[in-house]
Parts: sequence; structure tokens; C-alpha cells
Amino acid sequence: MRLVILGGGESGVGTAILGKKQGYEVFISDKGTIQEKYKDVLNHFEIEWEEEKHSEEQIINADLVMKSPGIPEKVPLVKKLISHGIPVISEIEFAAQYTDAVLIGITGSNGKTTTTMLTHHVMKEEVNVGMAGNIGDSFAKQVAETDVDYYVLELSSFQLDGIQKFRPNIAVIMNISEDHLDRYEYKLENYVNSKFRITMNQTSEDYLIYDANDELISEWISKHEISAKKLPFSISEAIKEGAYLKDNTITVQTNKNEFTMPTASISLEGKHNIKNAMAAATVAQLINIRKDTIRKSLSNFDGVEHRLEQVYKIQNVQYINDSKATNVN
Repeated sequence: MRLVILGGGESGVGTAILGKKQGYEVFISDKGTIQEKYKDVLNHFEIEWEEEKHSEEQIINADLVMKSPGIPEKVPLVKKLISHGIPVISEIEFAAQYTDAVLIGITGSNGKTTTTMLTHHVMKEEVNVGMAGNIGDSFAKQVAETDVDYYVLELSSFQLDGIQKFRPNIAVIMNISEDHLDRYEYKLENYVNSKFRITMNQTSEDYLIYDANDELISEWISKHEISAKKLPFSISEAIKEGAYLKDNTITVQTNKNEFTMPTASISLEGKHNIKNAMAAATVAQLINIRKDTIRKSLSNFDGVEHRLEQVYKIQNVQYINDSKATNVN
């Protein structure tokens, strides 16, 4: 089986390592330049690669293609591969089939990095868990080189566009607002549909955690059938199964199990971070992390660099570093 990888960055090189381990004939092609550190890895594993071009004759004979999430589906080479019936998938799709770990997938226009890191921060106190996706070392590389029981995956819409059978045991949609519409024919509904691909292969044994206060999420759910068990979270109304805020206390109800914590004890400030904490606590409850561990972890998490990071306060003006944001929200 010939595996061709378009893009020689973190996800591409990680996929190459896993592909080689699984017995594929692997070839990496990058239209730009490949960083020296990645060339060293590819050479070490004796993986063939090229840079600053896409040699079509070396690519079109693939049995399977993994493309970097940064490459749009509308580029001519990708369209040609699809027209030839060659599957074009994402790293997430490729790597998931080679692990038996419980998969927790987190997406959203905002907050997914913080929620992913916060969820991992809570879980690592008690279980063997990896963190990957749109953050840190590639998912595929971790699957190739480590053996963990859980993965927390930050998933962008671009990564979700490349899945076919990927099925997270727990899916989380933090929120949806206009973002990256140039990749979606400038149609918001296309972008929303992309986000909801996270739940398309879930079954009644799985869970979907989502923001009940988000209009786009609520509208989509009202019009589509979802197989997973739904666990919403809300800061404005009580929820029978899920999470909610009342009297400055968050309550999480899952599987007849209740977790509570005063918001004053949560280390991160702001309503958006209350929602992040609700989502992380809901995941932790589902996998039976002890309540004291959840409370301790939510109270000592330091936050994420460049994500609504408080920098200075000068003459009563608070300056915030949000330099990794991709939309106005």
C-alpha cells in the first residue's frame, strides 16, 4: 500500500512515521520547504520526500493520501486525486484506526485550545492520557511511539473535513461563530456543518457535549438527528443532564452522578472560562475522575499562552494578549 502525504509539517511527518510503522510505502511531498528538524526525522526513518514541488507522477499513484489541514480541497491536485477515486483524508482519520484509546474530540470557533488543555490537565492526574490534534506533537506520531488509554484531541474544522470513519467516544463543541469562511464558499452553514462532522459517526454509546446557549449549535441540533447522548452546558438555565451555572456554582449531572464547584474557586476568569470548565468537568465526570481531583485541577490551571492572556494593567487599562485568535469573537 502506497501512502502519499501532502505537507511536510508536524502532522505530515507524524503520519509518515506511523505509516512506515504500519508497513506502508510512504512518500512526502511539500510545495514549500520542509524544516531541517523534519528532514532529519524523515531521513532517520528512511522515508522518501520532496520539497518546493508536487511531482504529480509520484502522487497520483497513491492508494491513500493524507493532506495537511492547511491545503484546501479545491486545489487542482486534490481535486484530481478525488476524481481518480483516491481517498484523501486527515491525520486524525489515519491515526485513529491504529489506537484503542478512548478518544475525546474538542472543537469550536473559540475556546477549544483552553478546553483541550484544561481537560488534559484534569485527566492526567489519574489516567494515562495524551494530548494532540491541533496542539502539541502530532496525533499520529504519538500513536506510533506511545501507548496511552485516552487522547484529548483539539480538532479544527479543517481536520474534521478530512474524516470518514473517525468516531470520538466523547465529542465537545464549545461554540460556533463566523471563521475561515473563505474555505467554505463564504457560507456559514457549510462551516457549521463542518464542525458537526465531529459527531457524524458517533453511536448511542457515545456522548456529545455542547453549549446550549449557542444559537448556531442549538439551531443545527434542532434540525438534525444525533445518535450520541447529548449533554449540554448552560450559564443561563438549569440542565437536568449536563452542566449549568446557578448561584455562582457550576453543577454537572452525568449518569446520576453530581459534581459541584463554586466559580470563585476556578482559576480562569470570565464567563467563557466557566463554560470551558463545565465542558472539562463533564468529560472528567464521564470517565470517573474523582471529584476532588477535578476541583483541584480546575483551581490550579494556569491558562494558555496567547489566549486571552492578561499581560499588563496600566492606568486602569487591562491589556490582553489574544494573538492566536482567528476571529473577532
